[in-house]
Amino acid sequence: MKARGRVTGLEIPFRAEYPIISFEIQASPEDLEKYKNKDLDISFVQHRARRSLDANACLWACLGDIAKAINQDNWSVYLLMLERYGKFTHILVKPEVVEAVRLQWRETKIVGETKVDGKPMVQMLCFFGSSTYDSAEFSRLLNGVISEMQDMHLEVPTSAEMKAILASLEKKE
Repeated sequence: MKARGRVTGLEIPFRAEYPIISFEIQASPEDLEKYKNKDLDISFVQHRARRSLDANACLWACLGDIAKAINQDNWSVYLLMLERYGKFTHILVKPEVVEAVRLQWRETKIVGETKVDGKPMVQMLCFFGSSTYDSAEFSRLLNGVISEMQDMHLEVPTSAEMKAILASLEKKE
């Protein structure tokens, strides 16, 4: 079971080995009853609001307009925009695992070769997909795409639309 909630209490009983944590969660008591007095594997992370579908829809509409203008597919344009405005990391890998690394990342680029302890290594840039972005990172990507559209003299979303989308991103963050 996965549910959203909050910690409401923390007790450390005298001479107890472990603390007692109380949660208030968004689930029906009937759904929780079956877990009472059972050993559970418990994990919790801070809740993050997801980006609105409007922001994603706006990004993909803009990518589609660029793709049409340069006679490319939407996915190719998306990957190009990730390279220009997206989040990435540098890694060194053995030459024989380059293809396996490519399968794990949204987009990769080989940027060079080097040696580590005398063994050949491949230098790669690995780009995160926009679904992993926080609001600030997504805003940077979307603003970059809009800038590209302006440079190409394409019709861009209105200022009011963009303000609403960016405000909803900031509000969720």
